[in-house]
Amino acid sequence: MCGICGIWNAEERPMVETMVERMHHRGPDEEGFYDCANGTLGHARLSIMDPTGGHQPIFNEDKSLAVIANGEIYNYPKLRKKLASKHSFKTNNDSEVLLHLFEEEGPEMVKQLDGMFAFCITNGKSIFLARDPIGIKPLYWGRKKTGKVLFTSEQKTSAGEDCLLSEFPPGCTYSTTRGMERYFTLASKQAEQLPIKQHVSLLRNDLDKAVHKRLMSDVPVGCFLSGGLDSSIISAIVAQEKPDLHTFSVGLEGSSDLEAAKLVASHIGSKHHQYIITKEEIVAELPRIIYHLESFDQDLVRSSIPTYFTAKLAAQEVKVILTGEGADELFGGYTYYRSIPDHAQLHKELLRSIKTLHNINLQRVDRITMAHSIEARVPFLDLKVIETAQRIPVELKLNGKPPVEKWILRKAYEKLLPEKIVWRPKEQFDEGTGMTDLLPQLTSELFSDAQTARLIKKYPEARLRSKEEAYYFFLFQNLFHHDEQMVRQVARWGERPNLE
Repeated sequence: MCGICGIWNAEERPMVETMVERMHHRGPDEEGFYDCANGTLGHARLSIMDPTGGHQPIFNEDKSLAVIANGEIYNYPKLRKKLASKHSFKTNNDSEVLLHLFEEEGPEMVKQLDGMFAFCITNGKSIFLARDPIGIKPLYWGRKKTGKVLFTSEQKTSAGEDCLLSEFPPGCTYSTTRGMERYFTLASKQAEQLPIKQHVSLLRNDLDKAVHKRLMSDVPVGCFLSGGLDSSIISAIVAQEKPDLHTFSVGLEGSSDLEAAKLVASHIGSKHHQYIITKEEIVAELPRIIYHLESFDQDLVRSSIPTYFTAKLAAQEVKVILTGEGADELFGGYTYYRSIPDHAQLHKELLRSIKTLHNINLQRVDRITMAHSIEARVPFLDLKVIETAQRIPVELKLNGKPPVEKWILRKAYEKLLPEKIVWRPKEQFDEGTGMTDLLPQLTSELFSDAQTARLIKKYPEARLRSKEEAYYFFLFQNLFHHDEQMVRQVARWGERPNLE
């Protein structure tokens, strides 16, 4: 995991240096730059694979091509073996595979990648940008009529630039010679009417494999363990391969998540770490959380608070963390899904939820873990797991009366975890940690009704929905100096289009 940035068709090396400095948290291990007559690329490295030999940019044999990359390519050993007869590898870093694969297959190479990534390849005359199919890794970019192109892993790094940024779409590539091209579309899959045992077997097989491949690392790996179903499943699978697994949880004093997490940790035998968050710490860290999150959305900020403190705790022990993100969207975990009675409509909404993860929950996971210089990996969003989940009928995801959310996922792993955990009712991350009641109370103490009304009237484009969100927006504005561009980029978790 790293940070990448660059400015092309403009001589702005000092600005690229500033951008790299502003994303130091994404890559505190080392910085790297590529310079040519057409522009400058920058890289901030968090060393995960080949810590001593994976300095970026990485060059091909004759230095005619260079790559800077953020993310992990899980199938790089297979790709490297395929390329070994034609190329000389100088590192054991997965990013080098991108370079040689591009030499052999050009832009089409991206279709062979299994991983989470955002990268740039250049020959000094043009650049080639790519982002992974789901948008697990972030990328923003902007162009000017002069031909100037700017790209970066985080919006905040380009503050003061005259290039308007937007999110680079997942599943797409861009080159200064071919323009924007889509290489992946998350298509709807027809549900299959199979015996429940067969659905369970297929799901377990694919998720277990997805977890296994995400244990690839030359540095310590751990798991977030909230005590909820999703993180408990991932932690239990990892513990089967890593008996020395470290797990991490946080919450307010007396929160249900802490007790559930301890139960799971004891069951799977992990070395468990927990931290009790205080009200004072939340108030003190809120500005920093919003700064790294790059959002004022109420639901996103709420869920970012426990993520922030869990990441801070985990960073003391590991550099890579596995999380349970994506399971709610795949298996019907959110309460509002129950209000969609039509199976076809629910199937459609689950697909839409996955497609919009990139600038909501995946933004939270990336920004908040990277704030503490650790890499988050999300096994549930493996493309094979997504495909398998889509083929499971929705009536097996929300099953029973009243409907039990994620029923088939619970069924698949009911023998791996304590029954109390498997059938524990779904709670949002902020609910289980005890944040739901505390945060509105806190913001009422910190922000007045008059201040809220003024912000709602002055900034209708922000679409503020509560005093709590108005306070987050107030902090956001102060942190980013009333940057209208960043306000426009904020996705709203609770806004859902008409499905008709």
